[in-house]
Amino acid sequence: MKRFRHLAATAPRLGALALVLPLLAFVTVSFLVPLGTLLSKSAWQPEMSRVLPQTMRALAEWDGESLPAEAAFAAIARELPAAREERTLGRVSGAANRVRRGMRGVLNRTARGLDRVEYAGSWRETLTGIHAGWEDAQTWQAIRQAGAPFTLANYLQALDLERREDGSIGRRPEESRVYTPLMWRTLLVSLGVTVLCLAIGYPIAYMVANSPPGRGRLLLVLVLVPFWTSLLVRTTAWIVLLQRQGVINGLLVSLGILPDDARLQMIYNMTGTFVAMTHVLLPFMVLPLYSVMRSIPASHMPAAISLGASPLEAFRRVYLPQTLPGIGAGSLLVFILAIGYYITPALVGGRTGELISSQIAYHVQTSLNWGLAAALSSILLVAVTALYLIYSRVIGIERMRLG
Repeated sequence: MKRFRHLAATAPRLGALALVLPLLAFVTVSFLVPLGTLLSKSAWQPEMSRVLPQTMRALAEWDGESLPAEAAFAAIARELPAAREERTLGRVSGAANRVRRGMRGVLNRTARGLDRVEYAGSWRETLTGIHAGWEDAQTWQAIRQAGAPFTLANYLQALDLERREDGSIGRRPEESRVYTPLMWRTLLVSLGVTVLCLAIGYPIAYMVANSPPGRGRLLLVLVLVPFWTSLLVRTTAWIVLLQRQGVINGLLVSLGILPDDARLQMIYNMTGTFVAMTHVLLPFMVLPLYSVMRSIPASHMPAAISLGASPLEAFRRVYLPQTLPGIGAGSLLVFILAIGYYITPALVGGRTGELISSQIAYHVQTSLNWGLAAALSSILLVAVTALYLIYSRVIGIERMRLG
């Protein structure tokens, strides 16, 4: 009897778990697994140890100062031609070249040369005869460093840091810093776009929420129109509007506001990035604000004014506090979307309007340095998570309303 009671008590829980399992599986496959792969790629790079296992074992006990023993020369002489035949030499040479410039040429030239030269009685003399770089201990240091399965080199590069000869970590020269300026630029642009969307979207949402039903529906449709247009089409339209020979410059010249030889450069710079991103992300600010403003009774403002408050004071002390959940939701949504935007800044931003997403895409698609791309993405993820936690601590995520 007790057993049946126990089964009856646990049956609802099992049913609820069965309903949740598909969602858990979807989240795991679509989010947790890619996130884990991303994080592992940023610090785990086993390519060198897989392709050159005997060389890595021979270098394990090397002191790192003098040249390694003959066994290391013999091991790499056997494994480089094999890697070339198996078409894995490119990954190995690329990993070593990211540690020390010129390593790609050393490894590729040696792999080709080993097919043409004869053994000179010593693998050290044979390899040195193909490329003089094998007489440099730094060549072997680069191979051993690139062969470490777990490394922080990608994170150091993503933060514009470098490991010096004495083992200490320091900042790169200012002219060599690439990623931290882009990170700061991305954060500042995302914050600026969020502020612009709030400044433009707040009065729009107020107008939609407080208009008569027919006019309000029409205005809401106009807000939703950008969702029905391709992002690429919207961005390309701004190129037509903002370029030097575009519609806006032509209108300013025809009205006599600007001379023809002083047209404004509004595209392929930060101006184009701000304008296009604000236009694309504006609905994501308006809709949360509208959903909150629609629930605020219209009698609150007149009641505050009738009690002696000025219209500005009534808005500041009565209406604005009630819209804070919508402001928080819209700002968080716009900021998170803006910080990862790629297509719009790539098309209208040029070099001065480039964001960190362009570098991530470059390393994924062109340089094939997936480890660095994963490190940059991880740092961006940590930054967004930190800002989200700050928002949750200061404002409270429970107050956020999306609809």
